[in-house]
This record gives sequence, structure tokens and C-alpha cells, in this order.
Amino acid sequence: TLAVVLSTLILGGCATPPPKNQSNLCDIFRENPDWYGDAKEMQEDWGTPIQIAMAFVKQESAFRHDARPPKDYVLGFIPWGRVSSAYGYAQAQDPAWEDFQKATNHGGSRTSFADSLVFIGWYTSETHKQLGISKWDPYNQYLAYHEGRGGYKRKTYRSKPSLINVARKVDQQAKDYGWQLKQCRQELEDNQSWWF
Repeated sequence: TLAVVLSTLILGGCATPPPKNQSNLCDIFRENPDWYGDAKEMQEDWGTPIQIAMAFVKQESAFRHDARPPKDYVLGFIPWGRVSSAYGYAQAQDPAWEDFQKATNHGGSRTSFADSLVFIGWYTSETHKQLGISKWDPYNQYLAYHEGRGGYKRKTYRSKPSLINVARKVDQQAKDYGWQLKQCRQELEDNQSWWF
């Protein structure tokens, strides 16, 4: 049992804690310089703006690597699995994650920040291809991300006012992050070149 406790502590110690100030993208990247490199690479590979992918992660998991949806209860008190299979930084569900792995030949893990960003980049890029939604449109991209592309086409979000509010929140967060990134991008670039 000691070995189990130790391995749990060691593995738990490897996980990056959520950033202290999640409302400021510059602070997030100052706290986790690797994340800026991951986000930049995702944007270069998939064309999805850094601020939009980061707004998705903030909304989906609040930057927690092991985030899961709430448990479902039968009769209101008997635990019965989870509401969905969503997991990790991007809250990717099992079928979407499997599609991503097949389409990209990317193994990856939903608890990896870099892999989760690649997933968001891939998903928003596919949404752009299939539905014509701009990668620079966080509001509609988020609705398609949350409802799935089929759900978005059927306009399932129209009957979900709370989801529309969340999509508006993500849209505003992406705008705020984009403005903040303009202020500190040179600093982040300078820090990166110092590291490499």
C-alpha cells in the first residue's frame, strides 16, 4: 500500500495545477511558459487562434487536467456513472477523441495540455471544413463543439438558453484573451527564444 500511496503522490505531483489568475492570458502563460509554446504550435498547425482555444479550455475544465462531468444519480441519490464520457482539459468525449486519434494518427492523452489543445485545433478546423464556421468565430465554434456538428446543424442549442449564455461567455473570454495576448506577446516570444 505504501508503494501505491507513493506512486499516487509522485504522479499527482507531475500534474500542473490550474493557473492562479485564469482571467488573464498573459498571467496564465507567465505561470506556464510551456503552454504558450503548445498554444503557438497548435495555432501554426491548425489555424485556430490561441485565445479561442484557451477560452475553450477555461470554460470546459478551468485548466484542470483531470476534470470530469458530474456524476449521474438514479432516484436522486444512487451514483450511476457520469453524465458523459468527457474528460481532461478539453472535456473531449470518448467518440470525439477516438475520431481525432484516427484522423490525425495522434495517440495523446486527454490529461496532457498540449494534446488537448491539438484536439481543439483539429476539432475547430474540421468544423470550419464541414460547417463553414470561421475559426475566428468563438461563439458558433463553441456551440458546435458543445453540441457536436450534427447537433449544431439541427440547431439543438436553440432550446438551451443556458448554453447560449455560456457560448456568449466563451466569446467574450476569447476577445479578452486576444486583447491581453497583444499586450504580452513580445514578452512571451522573448522568453521562448531565451529558453531555446
